[in-house]
Formats: sequence, C-alpha cells, structure tokens
Amino acid sequence: AYAFLLNGTPACTPADEAAATPLREADFFMVLDTAEPSRLGTVHPHLAGREVLTIDHHPPAGPPLGEISVRDPSACATGELVHDLFALAGMPASREEADALYVAIVTDTGSFRYANTNPPAHRIAAELIETGVDPESMYRRLYATYTADSLALTRRALEALQVHPELPVAWISLTPADMELTGAGRDDLDAIVEYPRRLQGVEVAILFRVLPDGRTKVSLRSAGDADVAAVARELGGGGHVKAAGALVPHGLDATERLVLEAIGKAL
Repeated sequence: AYAFLLNGTPACTPADEAAATPLREADFFMVLDTAEPSRLGTVHPHLAGREVLTIDHHPPAGPPLGEISVRDPSACATGELVHDLFALAGMPASREEADALYVAIVTDTGSFRYANTNPPAHRIAAELIETGVDPESMYRRLYATYTADSLALTRRALEALQVHPELPVAWISLTPADMELTGAGRDDLDAIVEYPRRLQGVEVAILFRVLPDGRTKVSLRSAGDADVAAVARELGGGGHVKAAGALVPHGLDATERLVLEAIGKAL
C-alpha cells in the first residue's frame, strides 16, 4: 500500500529470497516504530553483534535493541522523530521525503483524529504541505481507493461482528478462509478493526485474525479509558494505550477467551 513512496528505490521484505544476502552482510541496522524483538520476526537474529539504531515512539516495554536509540512516547509518530532528526541536522526534507513523513504522521494519528495527535503533528504537517505535499492526493491514495477484494472482506467482516452481552466490547474474527475466499491481503485489514470501534457504546474493539500456522493475531483499539496496551503486554505484545496488538500462540477460540477475560479485568 505504501510502495508508491519508494519512488523506484530497491526494496525487499524478509520473506523475499533477495533479502537473505543484505541481511547477512549488513553491519548497521535501523529499526523504526518498534523496539520489541517479537515484532521483528526473522530479522531479529540478524541484529546480534551488529550496530543497531532504534527510533520509536511506543512506550518502552524493555531495553533498546541496540546501543543507539531515540525513544519518545510523547511523539505522535515515529515520523515526527525522524522529522526532528532531519531538522536537528539542518537537513530540510526533500519533496519525496516530505510525502513519506506526512504519510507516517497521518496514518499513525488516524488522520489527526486519535488521542496521540499533538500540536507538533499539525505544525509538521503544515511544514510538509508547504514543501509540496498534496493532502487530497495523499487521502485518495491512503483511504479513498478500494479494491473489490477489500470490499468483499469488509462485507464478510461486518457479517462476523459480535458484541459482548455484558461488556462494552465488540469484535470481528477472520480466518485464512476469509482471506482466501475474498482474495484480500494484509493491506486490506488495516481499517477493519475501526468498524467495531465506531459502534455506539463500545469501549474496546478487537480484530482476531487466525494465521495459516494456527496462531492468532490480535488487534486492540480503545474508544474509552481502557488501556489496551496493558492487555496486549499481558498477551506478549504491546503498543499504545488506545491501540495495541499481540500475536497469540493459540487458535481462535482459546485466544478469544484469553483476550475477553483480560479485557474484562481491565474494564
């Protein structure tokens, strides 16, 4: 979904065979938007004995990944921290870099709707727009273009929406079959958890997604005072007070029971 920001710059993911050599030969790593080993997957083993720079705005849940780190939970997004590093170095962002920084801040603040939206977020956005960022174009690229697969997944997700009979909690559960039947990919999942969150009276929204290997990915959103990061940490994950997640090594039924029990205690 964000490939347009690369502007032709070569890139690969850890799952690509092309990534094996760069990961093996690199002597310096930059890790952005997380400091948790569990979130790095197959990349984490490659960090041993290498120099690592961590830039993250999540509340610290453990020691930094390397000796060099920039960690500030008061920042609205890791993009804010990257912007500040550019500014401290006296390096104004290029046109392409401005687009990327704008997207980083917009997506992490929910288009400036979430509680983490702070005054610097708006000041930086104004600066980036002056650089040439087109907010309308960015909105269309990020939020206003749907594929048929994405709409099919949304319809299936809404049909699966459940509301707890006693707690102000709603959730959606998706299986590999849902993904296969609709043809949707991971990028199509980003907005799904917002539907139960918008339901009147709901304080905690959850998306359960069963992975092909049987584990369950849990996305948590708070629409009230509940600290879903604390719930996520209890499950081995982490995140923000109002947006967090975890990867649970259980199937759907067991994970639903664990998460709903933890949320019940948190509420």
